[in-house]
Amino acid sequence: MLDTRSRTAYDESHEQFRDTVRRFLAAEAAPHLDRWEAEGAVEPDFWRKAGEAGLLCPTVSETYGGLGLDFGFNAVVDEEHAYVGCPSGITLQSDIIADYLMAYGSEAQKQAYLPRMVSGELITAIAMTEPGAGSDLQGVQTTARRDGNHFVINGSKTYITNGQTADLIIVVAKTDPTKGAHGISLFLVESAAEGFSRGRNLDKIGLHGADTSDLFFSDVRVTPDAMLGEEGRGFAYLMGQLPQERLSIAISAQAAAQRALDLAIAYTKERKAFGRSLFDLQNTRFVLADLATRVQVGWAHLDWAINRHRQHQLTAVEASAAKLFHTDLQWEACDAALQLHGGAGYMNEFPIARLWRDARVTRIFGGANEIMKEVIGRSL
Repeated sequence: MLDTRSRTAYDESHEQFRDTVRRFLAAEAAPHLDRWEAEGAVEPDFWRKAGEAGLLCPTVSETYGGLGLDFGFNAVVDEEHAYVGCPSGITLQSDIIADYLMAYGSEAQKQAYLPRMVSGELITAIAMTEPGAGSDLQGVQTTARRDGNHFVINGSKTYITNGQTADLIIVVAKTDPTKGAHGISLFLVESAAEGFSRGRNLDKIGLHGADTSDLFFSDVRVTPDAMLGEEGRGFAYLMGQLPQERLSIAISAQAAAQRALDLAIAYTKERKAFGRSLFDLQNTRFVLADLATRVQVGWAHLDWAINRHRQHQLTAVEASAAKLFHTDLQWEACDAALQLHGGAGYMNEFPIARLWRDARVTRIFGGANEIMKEVIGRSL
């Protein structure tokens, strides 16, 4: 269990909400982790239960069925979700998709989608990455050309979280390939649209319980009111939402680092070697002490970043630094914790093995950490 007694990002209302989140995840996620890992997806019923419990899209205003809370409530869900090791994509929906709709959606779009996102009836995804375009979003090849009263979308996307289960997808496409970043627009495409199809559930190193897919758009026709925001503003919208997306990743990474440390402490205190516990060996204690120090510093920085973001002051550079630091820390913690488990750490039956596998991707998605360094470096 996460120890939040010394945290500075939360007040009593956040901690009361945390109790609700913990109870929900203990009842509705923890017992199913192995099954989701084997099946490769979290069933939609989990989303509906999360919606009923008030865990989805806390910042969405009451006008659209939400709670109208601050981002700190999202952060609470992110932390507890990651600490348990739940592979569902609810944090993507709450922290990223909901804010795109709130910030750029028309009133009709908000009314149509946000209430069902809050209730868990609607699962969402965002389709940015393509086989030839990852962190460099200006390189997307998916197009949306005008044809009378419609836009016709053609292209493919890959590595899309919630790809197998999403009912609604934000699609990044070029409406004017001659204008570079200024020719990118966003579209809301429903999975029932003619010409839309999904590929297989991709076979990943980790996050086996999180469905991830290729998506294909073959002459998908949408009306102009399916455009999210203004034509040609898509790249600016993507850049505008990156600080919260990267902070969300940092929050989850920090919680996973804490879980890895807690598992390592518990295991080394129980495991015997040379007539005493592994924890009693100086090298073990030194490794854990160094890791505990870095995790402690991580929590202090994370609280600073959450508070900055709640005050609308967190910059893109600061969010990039948070993503870089906390995902690197997550990997360091998971790798060190696995090493301290010895051979047991390499066995899938031990939670640290799954944590270690799942940690590898966080330095890649949301912008590879090398891109984070470039963003930070350019600001110096």
